[in-house]
Amino acid sequence: MICQSCAMPLEKDEDFGTNADGSKNQEYCVYCYKSGEFKSPDITMEAMLNKIENIMKQRGMAEDIIIKTKQTIPQLKRWKK
Repeated sequence: MICQSCAMPLEKDEDFGTNADGSKNQEYCVYCYKSGEFKSPDITMEAMLNKIENIMKQRGMAEDIIIKTKQTIPQLKRWKK
């Protein structure tokens, strides 16, 4: 399962964002979603792609994984029109 905004793997309870009632949201991560709202509601997909690429590079992730993630993001629920 991955975040439907940034493609972060959702593996542990603390990875999941929260709904307005405080329950775990099953679609979005803690970095993208809190209390039933996106933390960056006005971020564009292009800005998200750049943000995620920078984070992944800082964490020393392989270029092929970064490319695959950037290809995945436009297909996620938040970005589909």
